[in-house]
Amino acid sequence: MRTGVWLVGGRGSVAVTSMVGAVALRAGLTEPTGCVTELPQLRHPQLPQFADLVFGGHDVIATPILKKADALADAGVLPGRLVTALQPELAALDAEVRPAPRGATQAETAALVAADLDDFRRRHELGRVVVVNVSSTEPAAEPHEAHAALDVLREALRGPVPVLPASSLYAYAAFTAGCSYVDFTPSTGARLPALSQLAYERGVPYAGHDGKTGETLVKSVLAPMFAMRALDVRSWSGANLLGGGDGANLSQPAPNAAKAASKQRVLAETLGYHPQGDTRIEYVEDLGEFKTAWDLITFRGFLGTAMRMEFSWHGCDSALAAPLVLDLVRLTAAAHRAGRSGPLPELAFFFKDPLGDVEHGLTAQFDALARMVEGLA
Repeated sequence: MRTGVWLVGGRGSVAVTSMVGAVALRAGLTEPTGCVTELPQLRHPQLPQFADLVFGGHDVIATPILKKADALADAGVLPGRLVTALQPELAALDAEVRPAPRGATQAETAALVAADLDDFRRRHELGRVVVVNVSSTEPAAEPHEAHAALDVLREALRGPVPVLPASSLYAYAAFTAGCSYVDFTPSTGARLPALSQLAYERGVPYAGHDGKTGETLVKSVLAPMFAMRALDVRSWSGANLLGGGDGANLSQPAPNAAKAASKQRVLAETLGYHPQGDTRIEYVEDLGEFKTAWDLITFRGFLGTAMRMEFSWHGCDSALAAPLVLDLVRLTAAAHRAGRSGPLPELAFFFKDPLGDVEHGLTAQFDALARMVEGLA
């Protein structure tokens, strides 16, 4: 069951960490720590094996994958011994991560992307291809009439004025090529009615948005605790400090706003109301590939007694995200094989801002995921 993994942003930190991890797992040089699909509750014969994953992708930068892996090893993200041991395999991946194509119109660009996906599937004799967006966060998309109806969108894409953000254009190209799509970023992706129509038309599933790797992961555990204990959360404020390319991108106001909105959804959905406070995201170049989050929660208990809680989280985003990318590929490919099309709300466990009307507590999300895997045929 050879499965293609096409990474949008294929030379970035998350993509390269994912590829190094998969190749190391295939060679028996590491353990699948952080891969939830290896938990007993989620193991299933319909999931493709790590050894069956074949990687390709697009990127606007040309940094060789081996050079990026060396830089990640120097930054403490990857073990240097793995990069050294896997040099031939990583060097071979360079040919599979191509420059991002660009046509005269968005319709031409989508056709070029779809052609690369078809070529990738044919050359490697792949059963399915999952396109995963791990590129930089975009600003929220401006509404456009073409977003609502597929026939209007198809016509608009032929015009000179772009109507889709890059993440959504990749979703369009993926669906056109018969590939499933996962958006690991807060970008718009497939969250447009016209693209949902296309996914159903082509019989392909999709999932997203914004991988849940750090502070929001903790929120999704703590918020249900406050709700189930009937405690009144008065405020919940967070500060996120991060470096690396993601941090540099989020230093821009529009991507920052899109990311912050994604991170706050879990509180309102779980508590049933909006406590005071918000999430602040700040770029600190010296943190490199690592991030730190600090949250302050104030709440009231019986007789109005005022109390507070604080927590901090220090982590490496790429090392937290990469195993989830591999999990999502395995699960989405299996869902496609099982005949699923359209959104996969059962994958909410992996996302800050998941698709559909879903539970936001982590335990409930895990239960829904386990039921999905159990039902794979």
